[in-house]
Amino acid sequence: MNIQMVDLRSQYDRIKAEVDSAIQEVIDTTAFINGPQVKSFGNSLASYTGAKHVITCANGTDALQIAMMALGFQPGDEVIVPAFTYVATVEVIALLGLKPIFIDVVADTYELDIAQLEDKITARTVGIVPVHLYGQCSNMELILELAKRHGLKVIEDTAQAIGAVFTFSDGRKAQAGTMGDIGTTSFFPSKNLGCYGDGGAIFTNDADLAKKLQMIANHGQAKKYYHESIGVNSRLDTLQAAILNVKLKHLDRYSASRNEVADAYDQAFKNHPNIKIPKRATNSTHVFHQYTIQVEGISRDELKEYLAEKGVPSMVYYPISLHQQVAYQGYGYNAGDFPVSELLCTKVLSLPIHTEMKMEDQAYIIESIKSFFK
Repeated sequence: MNIQMVDLRSQYDRIKAEVDSAIQEVIDTTAFINGPQVKSFGNSLASYTGAKHVITCANGTDALQIAMMALGFQPGDEVIVPAFTYVATVEVIALLGLKPIFIDVVADTYELDIAQLEDKITARTVGIVPVHLYGQCSNMELILELAKRHGLKVIEDTAQAIGAVFTFSDGRKAQAGTMGDIGTTSFFPSKNLGCYGDGGAIFTNDADLAKKLQMIANHGQAKKYYHESIGVNSRLDTLQAAILNVKLKHLDRYSASRNEVADAYDQAFKNHPNIKIPKRATNSTHVFHQYTIQVEGISRDELKEYLAEKGVPSMVYYPISLHQQVAYQGYGYNAGDFPVSELLCTKVLSLPIHTEMKMEDQAYIIESIKSFFK
């Protein structure tokens, strides 16, 4: 069986006419850089998310870097970041000469462990980067309360959770990426809202901050050839914006499809003694960028190899905690410092999930997993 982690081809086939038309329009007008589709997509994304300002950029990693530059973080400043996440989140901290302060995560929802957060704050702490891992929001209400109390900035990394909705205790709802000082996201092809190359965006509700973000992303200039600050060259390609304009219209359907797949996995494995299904947070919807189980009482890697032999792909997100990566060992952390993250690295396994999953394919995946334990 030709099972894939993410079936981008089938997804494209379903919206082929719309995408092809959008691409052809860009080619016909030859406005390849900063064409009207870029502004149109930014406006559409702002309307969808509820963010007052959306600044598009070249990729999600740039989005994080530009956010920290706009907030004025200086070398030596400390930024709190989860130890269990993708490297980009900490990479930009290191590149800017900031100091990453790692924090452990909650074992079942994979979000920042709020109980540990206050102890990580020092006189040098300037920001917190909660990562909305796998598709649901961290506990933003408590994070924002603590950040306000200590005068810290909050940058949401929502590369895996665009479209997820957080509900505050007073009933107010907000989308991932729109609650902190700045939110960032990625449009890498496999993301829930993915383009056909690289792309990213930055969200903020602060008009002055939006101007800084836009200026930094455009060589530090608000007016062409007049550079007010040091910036970078990070822009969303017009062709990618045109594709994203099409796919944004389908994002809610994509989220619903992913939830249907997740529901079927939940039902299949909810009582399995060797499989721990992902917990859904009570205060956040889940858009299931990944469906990540934890393998208990048996080798995760042996299960992964067995599935590969059966033609079922799976992925480990992530095999090594950030504080144990060779590139970040100079910050003085040791094995055992973040036991939850370290243990998760030996147990997590992400199963195929995408918008065009066929019932028969998922049934085969489920049966293959169950057969391993027989």
